Amino acid sequence: MIYNFLSEYLSILIFLFLALFLSIGFILANFLASPSNPDPEKLSAYECGFEAFDDSRMEFDVRFYLVAILFIIFDLEIAFLFPWAISLSGIGPTGFWSMMFFLGVLTIGFIYEWKKGALEWE
Repeated sequence: MIYNFLSEYLSILIFLFLALFLSIGFILANFLASPSNPDPEKLSAYECGFEAFDDSRMEFDVRFYLVAILFIIFDLEIAFLFPWAISLSGIGPTGFWSMMFFLGVLTIGFIYEWKKGALEWE
């Protein structure tokens, strides 16, 4: 019983141990091989290439959030499309048209954001 359980998950365990070993090995190799000569410029505070802000309540442009929302929307679309495409032969016309409805709603939302200028960057 336990042997069957372990034999089914052996490849996953090997992959996890190999990934852990390689990750620790690369971190140690980087730590041992990299030069360490900090100067005041390297140790200075920075944030996204800008000078440090004096007010933490400054306003950000809403386009940053719109781009993030677009990324999440299309990332989720791809996450739904792969399983749908693989099981397309087994889900029938109902599954096909429900996905077409889903893609239609996403397309309408994308066109709306495009017309509103959310994709224009100055």
